[in-house]
Amino acid sequence: MKPLLRALVALSMLAAIGPVPSALAQENGVLTTEREKIGYMVGMDVGRSIAPAAPDLDRAAFERAVRNAFSGGQPLLTEEEAKAVAPALMQRIALRNGQPVPGLAPGVEPPAVPKDKVGFLVGADAGRSLAPIRDELDVRVFMQGVADVLDGRKLQLTDQEADALRQSFSARVRTKLQAEAAAAGRKNASEGAAFLARNKATKGVFTTPSGLQYMVLRQGAGPRPRPDANVRVHYHGTLLDGTVFDSSYDRGQPAEFGLDKVIAGWTEGLGLMPVGAKYRFWVPSELAYGDRAGMGPIGPNSTLVFDVELLQIL
Repeated sequence: MKPLLRALVALSMLAAIGPVPSALAQENGVLTTEREKIGYMVGMDVGRSIAPAAPDLDRAAFERAVRNAFSGGQPLLTEEEAKAVAPALMQRIALRNGQPVPGLAPGVEPPAVPKDKVGFLVGADAGRSLAPIRDELDVRVFMQGVADVLDGRKLQLTDQEADALRQSFSARVRTKLQAEAAAAGRKNASEGAAFLARNKATKGVFTTPSGLQYMVLRQGAGPRPRPDANVRVHYHGTLLDGTVFDSSYDRGQPAEFGLDKVIAGWTEGLGLMPVGAKYRFWVPSELAYGDRAGMGPIGPNSTLVFDVELLQIL
């Protein structure tokens, strides 16, 4: 699923986290341009999705977090703060809805939550979900749509108008994103092929018949895993430009998985390693995610780089 669809689908999932209002909302704005109508329509969708959290949410903080996510800023809430706020918010939403409150004894009130932190939490999620279409949105009008829904005001688009706009907008942006993905895929494939051709001549680099390249950083003395083995590893994964997309080292916890459940480059590469070894792998896109986008910043046809330690065969 491409970014636009992920963004629009994510709107319907935000109810589990919370709501939003806006200091810039106009009481009786008039939608005159297509861009304004799109922004308002998306605001309606988000407002309906986050309504369960509205009583606990500061709208100015929500808007600040959305704008911050759109600009690629650092999170306004630390991971520790988010981990503390999210469960308390879920408990408060469940209690208001007359549902069993997870992790709370009957008759016990859930803890209060700082409204600005709830706004930062919910706004960050909304902003990240909508980031792929941020250039299509007028944030002021988007916030007006959110506010009109949360405040129960008369909406400036009927449901029928919003549905028609949503469908045409989705189709248009999907076409645009598909074209951008195809161009990125061609660029990544060309850059990856050129890099692997150069890297092949580097001292200490070996190339397998499939095109996988590897270097022994530390040799091991244990057995080698079979293609269907389960293993425990530490690893660090980057793009060719050094962008980190995944790292068990950063998480401080080794990973465990079956070699028949991962990309082909890993299945082959780990099979070359004795327990205790540490290798570096350069994985061509056809042994990774191919023309599909992978996790995080992995674009179509990306060549991936991994440093891998094989700790144990399980």
